[in-house]
Amino acid sequence: MNHLPVTLPVPSPSPPAHRTEPVLDLAVPVFNEETDLEPSVRRLHAHLRETFPYPFRITVADNASTDATPLIAARLAAELPEVEWIRLAEKGRGRALRAAWSASSAPVVGYLDVDLSTGLTALLPLVAPLLSGHSDLAIGTRLAPGARVVRGPKREAVSRCYNILLRCTLSVGFSDAQCGFKAVRRDAAARLLPLVRDPGWFFDTELLVIAERAGLRIHEVPVDWVDDPDSRVELLPTALADLRGIARVGLALARGALPSVRPSRPYAVAATVMALAHLLLYAALRPTAAAQVTNALSLLVCWALARPVLGRPPLPPPALAARLAVTAGSLAVLRHALSGAGLRTELAVLAAAHLSLALSGAAARSACGGRRRRTESAAS
Repeated sequence: MNHLPVTLPVPSPSPPAHRTEPVLDLAVPVFNEETDLEPSVRRLHAHLRETFPYPFRITVADNASTDATPLIAARLAAELPEVEWIRLAEKGRGRALRAAWSASSAPVVGYLDVDLSTGLTALLPLVAPLLSGHSDLAIGTRLAPGARVVRGPKREAVSRCYNILLRCTLSVGFSDAQCGFKAVRRDAAARLLPLVRDPGWFFDTELLVIAERAGLRIHEVPVDWVDDPDSRVELLPTALADLRGIARVGLALARGALPSVRPSRPYAVAATVMALAHLLLYAALRPTAAAQVTNALSLLVCWALARPVLGRPPLPPPALAARLAVTAGSLAVLRHALSGAGLRTELAVLAAAHLSLALSGAAARSACGGRRRRTESAAS
């Protein structure tokens, strides 16, 4: 175990005493949460004691904290019989959840964020369909009818745009990939975890995409959510990591590298990979060239380099030409309206252009499919 830069020695997690095997094992992943950890765990423990009708366990998963978090976690585990803790030497929420879930023998494992932004009254509705065998995974959602959410407009917009992007690119059916309130049957987790690669924030999304593609049943629970104003999540680095994750998973689906009971949409996946690669390359090249030159060059380079990876052109030439025209036009409009726009504004405009193309393409394919079904029905 690595030594931490704290003044007191960090205790080692001790083997748990013999207790009744839990039915539910809830992980609480933490990194430098010395302020929130104790009140949140005590509140969660009291709620489960009062309302949950089965044996349970709370596992504090400390991933490389450098403050007093491990000391507090050790004290809580010593005082509360249903609380345990584990310590990892590396950061990463996905890494912490993988370790906690893999070590558990409970029939249902789950997690929730340490800030307890989600109302705890949703815990039993989250777990019940898993215990009954009705579903394989259950997620809290802030974007379905019945959810009550209190958070700022910036985070609301980011969350909604992210989930729209997932639906347009990976054709997902679930409504909220990022809500920190999820549970999964242990047998389903054993199937999914070896396929999930991301060790960080994209872990949730990757798990859900693979589960849905594999035909597992996902139950959604509308939740009450009050955003934590002291959230440590950095939006821009997290968003870029999520975009890279979407591109990686989309490419894996397009190449048949992940199990799937329903076909992926090769065009949509290829277009998504193209869009994400274009944004990343544009951001890298923009300081050295004009916006229109950088836009055209990055699109053409991405198109050329993607061919050997996909085994075919990522987009047919007409679609590439349309993408070049729309992105170039968007940049021209931006320059006319706001001549001093920075790189972030240009990236946002380009992302909006790609999203508009994806939405219009999906609408066109849906309309064509509807006309084809009506024609076949009339012919029969």
